[in-house]
Order: sequence, then structure tokens, then C-alpha cells
Amino acid sequence: MNIYVIMKQTFDTEEKIIIENGNVSEDEVQFVINPYDEYAVEEAIQLRDQFGGNVCVISVGPKRSAEALKTALAMGADEAVLISDERMSADEYTVSNVLASFFKERVYDLILGGYFSVDNGAGQVAIRLAQKLNIPHVGSITELTITNQVATVHRDAEGDLEKVEVALPALFTAQQGLNEPRYPSLPGIMKAKKKPFKHLTLDDLKITDAELTPKTTTTAILPPPKKEAGQILKGELTEQVKQLIEKLRNTSNVI
Repeated sequence: MNIYVIMKQTFDTEEKIIIENGNVSEDEVQFVINPYDEYAVEEAIQLRDQFGGNVCVISVGPKRSAEALKTALAMGADEAVLISDERMSADEYTVSNVLASFFKERVYDLILGGYFSVDNGAGQVAIRLAQKLNIPHVGSITELTITNQVATVHRDAEGDLEKVEVALPALFTAQQGLNEPRYPSLPGIMKAKKKPFKHLTLDDLKITDAELTPKTTTTAILPPPKKEAGQILKGELTEQVKQLIEKLRNTSNVI
């Protein structure tokens, strides 16, 4: 079984976000595999061990993303691919086109990814990729079983549970609860150094300029407003209600 995992490197969720000159500062920041992508990597390894085959992890992003891919290799993935090019934006439309160009030249049974990335929470890349490859997509899965090239999945549906069956090849995105990702072991870290790792650029792909033109741009990055001290309303109950309505209407502009 040929299994691919699309993954992203993100800030460690414990990191403090600092904005300097309209950009998020990356100075001395710890980067990790996007937490939801870890579930995808773990599931891919378990399926490989069950059915045989190969697990390839792939990331589209800056060169530092290689560290996240190396961690996935140390977890047990068989090979890694990093597509990195300064001519490419991080727009979800662009990233999905780059991935689609890569996969159109490959044979795959299953593509896994995280439900969304914790840095921007867009959750668009996997859906767009499945559409471009014309394969089924099921998001936010918490259980996955495969029998005779048919996948049965449970997906989290806003607190409810849906059971879906789709034929492979297909793309699934992992939700928390799908499994418990393993930590890279010392032997795994040593083996990872000898595993295949390809570095690709846009010159290695068949992709047009139009497909690389982003659909979105970031106009500004601003920190959330500082919390103001709470207020205690005084007077009779009816007077407090009047004060509250006035503040909600004239100060907070919520009614």
C-alpha cells in the first residue's frame, strides 16, 4: 500500500506569539509537526505495518520544514519529500496546486493529513487537493479501517459521529482521538538519517504560473486587543439593566 502524509511545520503550541513590524517573529521559536498531522503520520505507520507498503511524508514550505519531516522519519515513515521554493506563497490555493502537481505523477492508495493546522486553522489544503485529484475526501476522522480497498471511517461531526465508506484511493484528515502518536526513539532517529529525503523546487513540477498565483494575501497581522478591567454596575436592578444595554449598544457595539 502506497501511503502519503501531507504535513506542515508549525509553531510549538506553547510558544508565545510576538508580532514585530507587522509580521510574526520567528526568532528563537521552537517549531514542531502540526499536532493534527502527527495523528496522520501515526495512522500511516500503523497501516503500513498492517498491510505492508511504504509511507512517504511530504511538506510544502520553507527549508526549515525539513526538521518536521525528519521527525516523521524518526517516528517510522519510510521516506520524505520537501517542496520548497521562494517563488511560492503559503496561500492554500497555491499549496494545494503544488501538491496536486506532485501527486499527479505518483501512484497512491491513501493520502492522510491533519484536520487543520494550528497556525492559521484554515483546513483548506486537503479538501482542495482531493478535489483536484478527483478522489473522495472525508475530514476529521477518529477511526479508520480498510478491507479490500474500501475504507470505513468514523468522523467527528460537531459532537456527533458519522460512519462513512469510500473506495480507495481516498484522502482523509485526522482528528484528535484517531490514535496516540508515538515519540521518536533513539534507534528511529538514527535510522532516519539513512532514509531517502528528496528536496524539490517548482522546476521539478509541471505547474503553471496561474496555479501559483495566490487567491489570498495577508494585509495586516495584529495582536488581539488588551483585556480591559471588568466593570461593576451600581444602583437598582432596573438601573443596572439600563447601564448594561447602553454599554452593549454604544461601547461594545454588539446590539
